[in-house]
Amino acid sequence: MTELTSEFSASETHGLTEYTPHISVRAAGRIWRLSRAADLEQLWDAMTAAPDNFEDERLPYWTELWPSSVALAGWLSQQQQAISGQACLDLGCGLGLTAMVGQWLGAQVTAMDYEEDALHFAYRNAGLNNVSQPLWTVMDWRRPAVRAQSMHRIWGGDIMYEKRFVAPVLRFLDHALASDGAAWVAEPGRSVYDAFLHALQSGGWQGRRVYTETVEPLYAQPVPVTVHVWEICRRA
Repeated sequence: MTELTSEFSASETHGLTEYTPHISVRAAGRIWRLSRAADLEQLWDAMTAAPDNFEDERLPYWTELWPSSVALAGWLSQQQQAISGQACLDLGCGLGLTAMVGQWLGAQVTAMDYEEDALHFAYRNAGLNNVSQPLWTVMDWRRPAVRAQSMHRIWGGDIMYEKRFVAPVLRFLDHALASDGAAWVAEPGRSVYDAFLHALQSGGWQGRRVYTETVEPLYAQPVPVTVHVWEICRRA
C-alpha cells in the first residue's frame, strides 16, 4: 500500500474544482482515504456509449463520494451498540465508505453494488484503511441474493434518483430485513424521497427522521449539504 498511501494528504478533501482519483474524508471520528477511478471523463464516456446504460441506470455515480454517505457514517458511529456483531447490509456501497465504517464498528457487513468496478475500489479502500473486508458482492436490488429476513440492519446513502426506484427498494427491504430490524436511508432533500416516504405509509412501513448532519461537500459550492437519515421499520 506504500505507493497508494503517498498519493493522499492527511487532511480532509474539500473545495475541489476538478475530479481527483485520491480523496480523504473525516467520518465517524477518523480520516478515511479513498481511491477511485483515475479518469472520470473516460469512465463516463465508456459507460454512456451504450444506450442501454441509460435505461438501466448504469452510470458511474459510484465513483463519487456523496454527502449522504458521510452523514450516514456519522449516524452509524452513534449506533455501534446496535450493529456490533450483527448481520448488516450496505445497499449500494459505491466506494465502500459506509460499509467500511460499519465493519470497523464491529458489524458483519455484506456490501452490495450493481457495478462490479465499484466493488474493486471498495475492496482496495478497505485494505488502504486497515479495515477487515466486508463481504463485497454484485447484486441488483430487483433480484435479492440474500436469505430472507436475514439482515438486522440495512443502510444506504442517497440510493434513489427516480420514483421508479421506490417500489423495488421497498420490495428488497421486505425480503431482506429481519422482522424486528430497521433500515437507515440517508438523503439530501431530493424530491424523490417524498414519494418514498409516501410509499412507506401505504405499504406496511413506518419511517421517522433520526439524524441530521450538515456536510461540507468535496467540490467547491456556496453552501454545505444538509442530509437527513430516516429509520424505516415494519409497521407494528
